[in-house]
Order: sequence, then structure tokens, then C-alpha cells
Amino acid sequence: MKTKAVKAAEGFKLNRRSFMASMGLAMAYPGLAQATVVAKSNGNRESLSLWYDKPAGAWVEALPVGNGRLGAMVFGRVAQERVQLNEDTLFAGGPHDPNNPEFLAALPKIRALIDEEKYKEATDLASESMIARPRRQMPYGAAGDLLLDFDGLAGASAYQRSLDLDTAIVTTRFADGKTQHVREAFASAPDQVIVIRLAAKGAGTLSFDVAYRQPGKAKYGDTSTAPAAMVGAPWDFKEPRNSGEAQVEPAIRADGSHALLIEGHNQESSGIPGALRYAVRVLALGDGKIVADGDRLRVRGAKTITLLVAAATSYVNYADVSGDPVRAVRDHTEAASRKPYDRLRSDHVKAHRALFNRLSIRLGASAFDAQPTNERIAGAETRVDPGLAALYVQYGRYLLLSSSRPGSQPANLQGVWNEGTNPPWGSKYTININTEMNYWHAEAANLGECVEPLLRMIEDLAVTGAVTARKSYGARGWVAHHNTDLWRGTAPIDGPNSGMWPCGGAWLCKTLWDHYEYQPDDAYLRRIYPLLKGASLFFVDTLVEDPKGRGLVTSPSISPENTHHKGVAICAGPAMDRQIVRDLFTWTLAAHALVKDPDPEFAKTIADTRARLPADRIGAQGQLQEWLEDWDGQAPAPNHRHVSHLYGVYPSEQINVRDTPALVEAAKVTLNTRGDKSTGWATAWRLALWARMGDGERAYSILTGLLGPTRTYPNMFDAHPPFQIDGNFGGTAGILEMIVQSWGGEIRILPALPKAWPDGSLHGVRARGGIELDLDWANGRLQRLSLRGKPHGKVNVRYGDKLTSIALDEKGRARLDGAQRA
Repeated sequence: MKTKAVKAAEGFKLNRRSFMASMGLAMAYPGLAQATVVAKSNGNRESLSLWYDKPAGAWVEALPVGNGRLGAMVFGRVAQERVQLNEDTLFAGGPHDPNNPEFLAALPKIRALIDEEKYKEATDLASESMIARPRRQMPYGAAGDLLLDFDGLAGASAYQRSLDLDTAIVTTRFADGKTQHVREAFASAPDQVIVIRLAAKGAGTLSFDVAYRQPGKAKYGDTSTAPAAMVGAPWDFKEPRNSGEAQVEPAIRADGSHALLIEGHNQESSGIPGALRYAVRVLALGDGKIVADGDRLRVRGAKTITLLVAAATSYVNYADVSGDPVRAVRDHTEAASRKPYDRLRSDHVKAHRALFNRLSIRLGASAFDAQPTNERIAGAETRVDPGLAALYVQYGRYLLLSSSRPGSQPANLQGVWNEGTNPPWGSKYTININTEMNYWHAEAANLGECVEPLLRMIEDLAVTGAVTARKSYGARGWVAHHNTDLWRGTAPIDGPNSGMWPCGGAWLCKTLWDHYEYQPDDAYLRRIYPLLKGASLFFVDTLVEDPKGRGLVTSPSISPENTHHKGVAICAGPAMDRQIVRDLFTWTLAAHALVKDPDPEFAKTIADTRARLPADRIGAQGQLQEWLEDWDGQAPAPNHRHVSHLYGVYPSEQINVRDTPALVEAAKVTLNTRGDKSTGWATAWRLALWARMGDGERAYSILTGLLGPTRTYPNMFDAHPPFQIDGNFGGTAGILEMIVQSWGGEIRILPALPKAWPDGSLHGVRARGGIELDLDWANGRLQRLSLRGKPHGKVNVRYGDKLTSIALDEKGRARLDGAQRA
């Protein structure tokens, strides 16, 4: 069964009303009767707190706050608090053109070598002539640490630190004799500052120094900075104030009587000079004596102190670094200082809850809710803890809205949180899976606004990618390979076995189309149509005839990041490319019809080209083939982390249990060969795949491994290892996929519910067509369902093996129950 959007792509005709009837969907399932209103779950949700009874030692034990642009990791230490800072544009290097001038001349030679099956020779030539100059893109860097050194703390009792997801505030509480200490930290989106509030209640006061420490090399999971003595006596442990190995020494000075100003430059990398200036400003407000003294703020005898922290760079866009970071940090801290703390806090909480409180999830009562979060993670693989899975979903939502808000950069490999100057894989944007996975849960989790930074990045890539398309391929349109960075590089990087893949930009377009399907909007569609059209034009110009007559293929390419023979990955027409390009052409044709593009020849060209893409193939082992040739059985890495050719199953819907059961069975053969255990993000992908294919028990088994201590750090960050945030985001998407799916013109209710979650609720989840759902279940069977969407719309719902069409009323609502008797 084809959606009307797909039919439009095939017939080039689809009016707005018929499209919205399709994408507005039509819910259905057996035995439902009209029922009373199902109220959205509010205070009766699963626990929304991560909490610990000890301070953080390693970075992956600290708790994150973020407002999209600014991030901080709060360690909750007693005698020396550490607050590690990030600003989302503080990358190394500067504007540059990475395109290799030898690429275009080498292109026909490499294609000929691939046709002759001389893959090693093609790889060597591509390495010399096609990889970017420099070969590496620019890494994301940290903005340094604030160290708060306290005087006179004799000990700590009744210690607890926590992150409340509902308020997005990290709180540290402890007693020192007769003094109760309460510290709060949050990253305010309305005021664009990190706020740290310290209070001493009772007999004592606060006396401490605030110092800035430049970033060093990231340690991630290294516990060498947390000696055993810290566990029993956290007040005894202090980190050195000036440790670090940053290449550029910042200047630190008083900026008025109550503030410190730090100014510096970003780093050079791979021969690209640092072009950015950055600034950090710390402003202290409160009672007691506050003095800016050289490179420190000194606070003595205070009962309450508020620190306002701002950070900025001179980045304006990928080609303009003329901004004024000093003015920005002064403006932000001074504006925030004119608000009392209670107003700063309430404005922050209101802005956070406006997004976060849209969705609630309960997966059943848990006996472990009262345990510290690190203990729950330690036991996740050996006991049933449904509350931990629900908390993981809400934490994934929290991390996205904290690292990707309108106006910020998109979430990178680590969201916005990075400890040092040498992050894993540069903490860039890896667009052969990881960046896309960051946004897999955005729409269903009711955080569609968080996609806006990615849209703006894709608009940038369409400009820089047009240069790469023209210079490197002699093609129209735009292209991006497997990685990009702040400077919007689109040339292939690193080497042929990972970088020589031309479908990164095309895959990013899926996030754009998903946003439209979940929240149909004419203005948005008109904005993304040129991006879809340009990405499609590139493939119209660059697809080549397969010499064995199997259709049009990409060449050169790879199946990310797998080799088909020892040491070589380069090939033509891998399955993932064919699937992505097929999807891209389908979206482009649907958008062409909806925006009424007056160019019928373009639509015909796209349709004709799409028809000549080779179909998915089943190999001799019964597996879904990763390449056009049946190489899977001889590939050197049968347990490879990437399952690129299963893109067609998830996140796409080309291969599905309803329409292509034989291909689904082939995909299962592939997954059984690859195994359930992999890196963090790859485990999350496997979870989502089994959920999409309706196997709740297999998905749940994989989820327990993802939640356990091998793949989840104590602060619930995903352990690739080291930390990569895509595992958190992909895992969140996979859990939601177990409960609600929307694809193929219908919404599926409880399609992969495991036995471990017999009772639960999910309220505020979104589905394609602008539909929002609340559902409750008990004893494994649906009890109640509430739908909200377009007035008088039709929604198709599948529950079990039956599909029914439900009409929404004049307010766009339907409230149903009785499904337990179906």
C-alpha cells in the first residue's frame, strides 16, 4: 500500500487536500468505542530525576546542563566545585576551501578501475586525488573550566546531587556541621547565561575563590582525576587550577569589581589557522564581600551568591568570523544581572517546560526508583527496571532540547558537551549515521523545534556542497560526504574507506522530510524544496550505468564504513546509496507536486532516473545484500557496527513487514549475523530495527544491554565508548518505536511491546500527519487512546492485525477506549 505522497511522486500530481488527507492519516483498530477525555499525564509520571550520593570523579559522572548554545558539566564537588564549559561554535580552524583540485580529473579513471574490479588501485588513486586538503576537518573544543575553591569546609554529610529533568536544574546539597549548603546550576535559554546559585543556610557563610582553567586534553571515562580518597572525603580533593595543554593561552583579567573576563583564540588544526576569538565572562552577585582580584574572583562571608557565566565566539557564519565576543558576554551577563535570581530561575524553568512537558511516559512501577542512578545502570542487564527505560527516554529528550534549540548549532557527536581539545572523532558532525541519529527521536518525542539548527546547517551545506559538486564532479546541485564541521566542509575527508561516500547530504534531507510529515506546513515545504531539488540534481548528473546492466549507480562510493574485501571499501552502487537516493527522489517528486513547481521536465527526469535504480537484493545466505555483488559472506567484518544497507528498514520504510515481508526476513538474517552487541549508537540502531520489524522481545533484550554499564556511563551518557550522544538519541527513538510507529500511511499502536512492560502510558507522542496521541495500556493490551490532529481529518490506526479509519471531530479530536475487549 502506497501513501498518497508516494503516488504523487509517481504520477507528478497531488493537490493539497488529497495530500493532507493522506499525511493527516486515519487512525484505526478494533473494538473501540467513544470514551471520556483522557487527560495528559502531568504530575503522575515516572521519576524525572538522576541522582547520586557522591560527587562526580570522572567527566562521565558529571551532570549536563545546556540551552542549545551553551553547555556545562556540573561535578557537584564540595571543597572545589568544577563547572566545565562549552560554547557551540568553539571549533578549531577557520574558513577554508577543502576541495581537492585533482578530484575531477581523477573521477573517470577511478570509475573505470571500479568497473574493472580493481578496487585497491581505485582506493589508492582516490586517496591521492579525491580526499580533502587538509584531510581532516576541524575539531570542536571546550571553553575551559570554572573552579570554585572553598575555604573552611570541615566535612560533608547528607550529600546528594541531582539533575531534575522537569526543571533542567542540577542541585547539590550537603551539610557541613550546622550549615546546610544548597547549590543550583542551570543554562538559561531566555537569558543566554549559565547560572550558578550558592547558598549557606544556618550558622556558616560562603568563602571561596573562582578561577578559570583553560581546557586540556579530554579524558572521558578516565578516573585518574578521582582518587579513592575522594569517595570518602570529597572535600579533600582539588584539581590543579592551571593544568591543561591548550595551545593558545587565554588572557584573564578583572572586568569591573565583580567580574572576570577571559579572552582567547581558537586553535590551529591540520594547518588551518585559528580564526576565532572567544570570551568567557563570570559576574558574581550577592551579599558578603566580592572582589575581582587579578585572575580570580574572591567571595568572603556571603550567605547567597549568584554567578552568571556567559561565553561567545566571533563566529557569525561559516564564512564570517567578525563577531565581537567580548561585547556579547558583557551584554548577556549585564542583562541577566538586572533580574533577581528567582526571576532568572522561573524564566528558565518556564522556557524549558514549554518543550519538555509535552510528553510523559510510564512503563510500569519500578522497585528501583529510590536507588541512585548509577546503581540502577549497574543492574540494568540483570533485573527488570521499567522506570529506567522511561527515564532514558526523558533524558534523551532533555539532552536534545539542551543541545539543539532554534538559533544554536545542531547537536554534534557529543551534543554540546565536550571536555577538552581532542574530542573523539573531533566531536564534529558525522553524517553517514550519527548526526541523523541525533534527530531520530525529535518528531515522535514532540520536540520538532529542535530540528531548526539542522535545517540551517543543511542550507549552509547546500551552498558549500554546490562548490564541491561543481569542482569535484562537474555536476549541478549539491553534495556532502560523510562528515562536516562548523565551517561546513563537504569534500570527502580522512580516507577512501570512510570518506568516499556521496550520500551524506541526501540522508540529511530525510530529517527535513520527516519534519514536514510530522508537522505539515506549506511555508516550511517551500523552504526545503530547493534543498531536495538540489540534492536530487546532483545524483541526476552523477549516477552512472552499471557495466553489468543492473541500472544506475553511484560511483565511486562505499557502504559506510565497511570493507567488502580486505583493506578496500570503494565500490559502485551499495545498497544504502540506492535506498537513500530512491527516498530522496520520492520526497522531491512529492514536494514538486505540492509546491506546484512549473518544471514538468524536472519531475519526469527524476521519475525516470528513480525507476532505473537497482532494487534491493537477497544474497545466497538469505541475507539482505550490502552491495550489488553478493560479497556479504566474504566481507572481512561480519559483525561490523554499521548496518548501512538496513537503512531501508529503519529509519526509512521502504522495507517493511506489511509490503515487503521477504526483504524483512532477509534483513533479520543480516542482523542475526551482525549480532546484538556493538558500539553504543550501533546498539541503538539494532534496537530501532527490531522494534520496526515488530519483535518486542528482541528489541527489549538489546535495550537492556544499551542501558547497562557497558554502554551507559554513570551520568547516563551513551558509551560508544567513549561518549557519543547519538546512542542516547537513537535509544530514545527505539523505545518510542516499540510503543508507537507511524509509516506507510498508518499509525501502529503497541507494535513491539515487550512482556516486561505490561502496564504503562505514553502521552504527547507525535505521529506523521500532525497527529498527537495519548495511550494507556494494561496487561499488555490497549486501554485508552486519545487523538489530536486536523479538524475532520481521517486517521488510520493499526492495532494488532486490524486497520480502522477514525474520523476526527470539528476540534480535531477523537477519544477512544474499550480496546482491551477487542
